Amino acid sequence: MAAPGIHTTTKKELVNRIADSTGHTKVVVKEVLQTFLDLIIHELSLGNRLEFREFGVFEVKERRARRAQNPRTLEKVDVPAKRVVKFKVGRLMRQRVCDEPPPTPPPAATKTPPPAPRKPEPPPEPPPKPVNRSPF
Repeated sequence: MAAPGIHTTTKKELVNRIADSTGHTKVVVKEVLQTFLDLIIHELSLGNRLEFREFGVFEVKERRARRAQNPRTLEKVDVPAKRVVKFKVGRLMRQRVCDEPPPTPPPAATKTPPPAPRKPEPPPEPPPKPVNRSPF
């Protein structure tokens, strides 16, 4: 059961919103959306990892077999190994959904312009030649 004030958005509602915002028919949008979802399922069934930048990553993980305990009866139960789909939240979704503040830039001290490139120093002048004052 959903918490009070929480709305469940259905695929039909998403189709309606996308159709309204793009101008495409609901039939076309529903077909594209369903194809997208079917392809995600297909890729995961092959064991592939799907990465959507800023959104998140879907991947299949193997859970090993284990021995668990029923909390009501305290009876020991064998749980077989299985494959599960994991989702790791992307950066943009984490910032918007999890109420994380955006990363703060490092504090800038006083804004000073970067130093002007230094001109290469001219080579040192050679020492003056001795003057020959001899009469010969």
